[in-house]
Amino acid sequence: MMMCEHLEAAGNPAAVTPEGCAECLALGIHWVHLRKCLECGHIGCCDSSPGRHATAHFRETGHPVIISFQPGESWRWCYLDNEMA
Repeated sequence: MMMCEHLEAAGNPAAVTPEGCAECLALGIHWVHLRKCLECGHIGCCDSSPGRHATAHFRETGHPVIISFQPGESWRWCYLDNEMA
């Protein structure tokens, strides 16, 4: 089974805010899990978090691929193709 083109092409930039979700940190709210954008390094919170900032980042920028930013996890997700790798 082949991966979608977005997962194949995804890079792995440095995290912009390795300490946590950029928007949650600015708002002083807590997150459940973190995701990193593989196009620009934005750190956002998952859809189980109140802010859902990783998905909001995708909707605002069109950057299609995230990776889990949780220790011990390495899965990636493409929003455009609803595909995991």
